Amino acid sequence: MARTDRRHRTGPLRRRTLLLGSAAAALGAAGCTRVASGDALDRLRSQGVVRLGIAGEVPYGYVDEDGEFTGEAPELARAVFRRLGIERVQPVATDFASLIPGLNSQQFDVVAAGMYINKERCEQVIFSDPEYRMLDSFVVRKGNPRKLRSYEDVVRTGARLATGTGYAQLDYAVAAGYPEKDVVILQDQVAGLNAVESGRVDVFAATALTARLVVAKSGRAEATAPFAPVVDGRRKTDGGGFAFRPTDRALRDAFNAEIHRMKKSGELFRIMRRFGFTQAEMTTLTAEELCR
Repeated sequence: MARTDRRHRTGPLRRRTLLLGSAAAALGAAGCTRVASGDALDRLRSQGVVRLGIAGEVPYGYVDEDGEFTGEAPELARAVFRRLGIERVQPVATDFASLIPGLNSQQFDVVAAGMYINKERCEQVIFSDPEYRMLDSFVVRKGNPRKLRSYEDVVRTGARLATGTGYAQLDYAVAAGYPEKDVVILQDQVAGLNAVESGRVDVFAATALTARLVVAKSGRAEATAPFAPVVDGRRKTDGGGFAFRPTDRALRDAFNAEIHRMKKSGELFRIMRRFGFTQAEMTTLTAEELCR
């Protein structure tokens, strides 16, 4: 989900944005081992396995109906690490807020959760270039009776707005002028779809991919055209990538080189489209651009 950072917030963390220092400090205080020295890629090749931090979110990384870990990020990781001489991946499930602290305390070797890349996170970890870019979209009733196509439309019409727990769409709505106390927070996109279909709310805000997938079998709701939220006067496009420890730059660079080869050959998109991504969500953005 698209996420942004507001440092004064005391509520739930935005799932695809800044992981606050308090979470990192709590994990660090637990007495976890320091990062191992030496070349990480050589070490992982010797071990024959790489541990992936996954947060259990469809379609980024999750457990399927057969009890298997899958998702766009784990499947991409399998393909990339196989190219790098590491045949096995071992998913490690955690909550989203623990991904960066868990990475830096060696609970896993790489975050494979489609994590949004932003300036605050780039101060804690290093990222591959993004495998996708993402805009926002609304779940609305069929025909979009209130003509809601942006957060500004929601504010102007006084529409009843909902979004998911930890979604940055809350921040985007508030940035557009919607009163935070009036936003209905729901568990996930399925609850959002139900709320729209029942008339409890007029609109559920999510990423374009999330909205598109959740309405696929609905006869009473639809997803609006993707759009870029406006924050501080600028249109915002987010991108998700893999996170590595700052000490593992050589590993990140080797991983990044394979991601670029897969983009060029089309293999990256062939994997991504299995999880609902379209060509419109493929990107040439770099981590350096998103870290600014």
